[in-house]
Amino acid sequence: MTAITPGDPRYAALTTRGNNKRFTANPEAFHVCTSTADVTEAVTEALRSNRRTAVRSGGHGYENFSGAPGTQLVVDLGEMTAVAFDAERNAFMVEAGARLDDVYRTMYERWGVAVPAGNSATVGLGGHVQGGGYGSLNRRHGLIVDHLHAVEVVVADAATGEARAVVATRDADDPHHDLWWAHTGGGGGSFGIVTRYWFRSPDATGTDPEQLLPRPSAEMLTSTVLFPRATLDKPAFRTLVGAYGRWHERNSAPDSPYVHLFASLVLLGRQRPRPEEGQDMGAVLVTHVEADRPDAAQLLQDFLDEVTGDGALSPVVLPAETVPWLVSKKALSDAQDAETGRQKVKSANLLGAFTDDQADALYDFLDDADAVHDSSLVALDSFGGRTAAVAPDATAAAQRDTVLKVLFMSTWQDPALDEPALAWMRRCYGAVFAKTGGVPAPVPGGNADGCFINFADVDTADPAQNTSGAPWHALYFKDNYRRLQAVKTAYDPTEVFRHPLSVRPS
Repeated sequence: MTAITPGDPRYAALTTRGNNKRFTANPEAFHVCTSTADVTEAVTEALRSNRRTAVRSGGHGYENFSGAPGTQLVVDLGEMTAVAFDAERNAFMVEAGARLDDVYRTMYERWGVAVPAGNSATVGLGGHVQGGGYGSLNRRHGLIVDHLHAVEVVVADAATGEARAVVATRDADDPHHDLWWAHTGGGGGSFGIVTRYWFRSPDATGTDPEQLLPRPSAEMLTSTVLFPRATLDKPAFRTLVGAYGRWHERNSAPDSPYVHLFASLVLLGRQRPRPEEGQDMGAVLVTHVEADRPDAAQLLQDFLDEVTGDGALSPVVLPAETVPWLVSKKALSDAQDAETGRQKVKSANLLGAFTDDQADALYDFLDDADAVHDSSLVALDSFGGRTAAVAPDATAAAQRDTVLKVLFMSTWQDPALDEPALAWMRRCYGAVFAKTGGVPAPVPGGNADGCFINFADVDTADPAQNTSGAPWHALYFKDNYRRLQAVKTAYDPTEVFRHPLSVRPS
């Protein structure tokens, strides 16, 4: 373990390693760990010196959980990046600091397999898995946690001042089974520090690594459709958003042939500086279909006809391409990782299409020429499919009926713009969910089912922003929160590991 303090020339780089440049971490020391033993030593040291500790893996946290005021030690897992097959556990071992790009490339190039994780190349697995990460394979293969066989967690005993590593597995008779369950959607930073994961599909048999996880299609049929802002007025915008949502309402069952299709509709705000004439896009629709299906081209065409074929729209349909699977993943990550700087994000789980009123609110804010941020977007990603085949209490990821995951994001560079940029995002989100208390709270007959913990948003715990009557934890964890609290009470009753949206003890 390497302890890096403010006098060390490496300290400054570590303070700003996080993805969201609104935040820095300025602890008394960064403990840069390379093994489970290092993490155990770091946590034990923190316990004995009674110093508040936070953890960081990929650095993609959207709130300041690693650098919050009062944090004295940051356990940094960025150097723990190993990806290997563990013959003893008959599963794939991935350390918590490994980035998704490395995980995909190593698993696929060596064994032809993959985990159904996110689309960003640089997200670290440490927090991504714990929140129930999703991406372009989830409709076909479920969530990444549906393939989680075991997890190694360094837990703290504040009474003795000692830390220890615990391996918790999917096996129902494992005495630490509940700790495994808590890491299948309970969010990061609540129960301990994850150092390693092991992945093997629950229905896999034998010992051949090439048969123990999903095997992606060798090639993907990809499509991009552009919607220039000049032709995407409010009625056309409403038409596009409505058609896209209604298609997902009808085509997201576990047995749908469209589990082989993933789409992302990105609704774009006006940018600063203004794009050149003809380059200003109001929306972009990206679609990936597994090309090894004989009806792949027809599935794609039928989807595009339904979503973009209305006469009110004037789309620019680029030629479809068939590309290797890893190339398709890189294209998704290049688009998702393009936004860098100071950011605010919010999220929603949708059970159906946005209403016309909600689409109109989105249009008004995204079309706002006076917004101070540099860019803004609302991304509607395909969900459902095989994800819905798992019971909501089988893992801690409760929102299994969701058909669309929605990300709200605004980005800017100038710290002086923090206050007005944050205010804009809060007004936008509040307007979209005005009928449910400013947040996507579930109501009878409604189209929302809470938020996604990996897109953490402290505003959900602010009664001025969340007037729904639903507490923040109900938005993220629904009825699973009580069991999560029991796990917290069993493994971290004194809240050694905590942040504004961490699970509280019972």
